[in-house]
Amino acid sequence: MTTPKEFSSAALALIDELNSRRAVIGILGMGYVGQPLALRFSQLGYRVLGLDIDAEKVAQLNVGHSQIEHISDAAIQAANHAGMECTTDFSRAREADALILCVPTPLNKYREPDLSYVTKTIDSIVPYLRAGQVVSLESTTYPGTTEEEMLPRVAATGLAVGEEIFLVYSPEREDPGNTDFTTNSIPKVVGGHTAACLEVGKALYGQAIDRIVPVSSTKAAEMTKLLENIHRAVNIGLVNEMKIVADRMGIDIFEVIDAAATKPFGFTAYYPGPGLGGHCIPIDPFYLTWKAREYGLHTRFIELSGEINRAMPEYVVGKVVKALNERRLSLHGSKALVLGISYKKNVDDMRESPAVEVMELLRAAGADVAYSDPHVPVFPKMREHKFNLSSVPLTAETLASYDVLVLTTDHAKFDYELIALNARLIVDSRGIYRTPASNIVKA
Repeated sequence: MTTPKEFSSAALALIDELNSRRAVIGILGMGYVGQPLALRFSQLGYRVLGLDIDAEKVAQLNVGHSQIEHISDAAIQAANHAGMECTTDFSRAREADALILCVPTPLNKYREPDLSYVTKTIDSIVPYLRAGQVVSLESTTYPGTTEEEMLPRVAATGLAVGEEIFLVYSPEREDPGNTDFTTNSIPKVVGGHTAACLEVGKALYGQAIDRIVPVSSTKAAEMTKLLENIHRAVNIGLVNEMKIVADRMGIDIFEVIDAAATKPFGFTAYYPGPGLGGHCIPIDPFYLTWKAREYGLHTRFIELSGEINRAMPEYVVGKVVKALNERRLSLHGSKALVLGISYKKNVDDMRESPAVEVMELLRAAGADVAYSDPHVPVFPKMREHKFNLSSVPLTAETLASYDVLVLTTDHAKFDYELIALNARLIVDSRGIYRTPASNIVKA
């Protein structure tokens, strides 16, 4: 095993810079992952340089506005006061000792990995890489990405990876809106391309994160993140399928889950909903199934859960159609109000939100669609969805004016008693309303 004494002088110097907090930390992608990381490094006294292609976001951050609900302007302003600076000028990457990529890794229209954000970002900084830097990828991706996409680009600079420049994969584990865990309290998995890369990666994150979990390779680190999220996706797929079966049998699945959760061992409660949202859980299974095909493997179990979860928005809309039909109404021409459009409760994060898919399906069927979400005052710009809408305030009068309310995200700020008392019809996909009522349909 390589000992620190056998590491190159560049590795030892960089480790010292990182451990002493004299290093400059560059964050590429100042979004839901990049901003908390930037704030954490800034709090510790590192100089932070944020790089992003979005000029408006950069301008807002530089005047102390985060644009992310759960990150306060005061926190951004404190970081700015401590020296954090954001820019769209990627040539400034040469100033950073550590470059951490926190960019999206979505799926394309064929449900295949789209690494264009990763490759474009690394291509944009390759001309400015220098000896004594570490490049760390945090974006969720398939095993082999660091070696197959990052390594050749970094090596093309002529710098020796593991001796002059260092390559790390460390998956992000951010959970927007979760107040029980902060950036520093979530253990950090780190894999390096070489032993020296791993030691540099441990030094990079060791000051900022309470517990570092080193693994043997970048592939192992990449697979770790996929396992974490596929575990959730498969179990949510299972409970979504159980919901459909229970509904057909006239059984309340939420009652069943609550009863099963009293078992003190061997059971973890997962709850059904209108589908999967967020950047990771709906996407990660497809990254692994795509890569597995290269090895002649068909991940049937994982793919089946993905199919079930992707079908849930259609299931919810089907329940809307049935409920309206029973009231001698057609979805076409009906006024539908979607309650909650972020991907999970109490946040403004819209990434892969199943609520938006529900809105699309309702609109395609001819419904007059509106939404109410206390965390999303105006429907944001999205790559695949476009609605020119603002959030509808919930009053007794407005609630009564809609033919159907579709509860897709169970925000704590909603007044559920007011909603139940005034809505003509509620299709509840989150199990908020447990007591049967004539105007409530479970979905």
